[in-house]
Amino acid sequence: MIVIGVDPGAANTGFGVVRTMGERMAALDGGVIETEPDLPVEERLSQIHDSLSQLVVWHEPKAMALEDLFFGRNVGSALSVGQARGVALLAAAQRQVPCFDYTPQAVKKAVCGSGSADKGQVQRMVASLLGLPEPPTPDHAADAFAVAICHAGEAATRSAVSGLGRPRAGNTPALAGRQRLAG
Repeated sequence: MIVIGVDPGAANTGFGVVRTMGERMAALDGGVIETEPDLPVEERLSQIHDSLSQLVVWHEPKAMALEDLFFGRNVGSALSVGQARGVALLAAAQRQVPCFDYTPQAVKKAVCGSGSADKGQVQRMVASLLGLPEPPTPDHAADAFAVAICHAGEAATRSAVSGLGRPRAGNTPALAGRQRLAG
């Protein structure tokens, strides 16, 4: 299964494409979509959308995993991240790629075993889990790989559970159009 992870942002949107093969995972592609700060917001969002659309066409992922919006004190930053998330969701929807949201704590827990892991720990564990010679940089790319790894683990668990005849996440009427997973 191929998963594209996205760490959305108007200035820097991280992406990480991961292939799972049984218990093993491998990085296929990753990096950051950078936009110029002096461009109008609509042009920045268009660039993010176009780049993510190309990645979706190229890699044909079975899922897009996004880091959920973390709302701190900076409302302006939260708004721009939300806009970048929106164009990422649109890029996936245009190719019928299902999207899954994960909180930063759920991602850290899935990758490092602790929801309070720091960025350095996340980067080192991403490198270890994907067999990379060194931690991915910048941190936006590492975060995108981490959310893809988180989804791959959750997908494996859902697949195993569905084989037991239990309900799968997202099959309730309230979640039929969108699946949300948090830990």
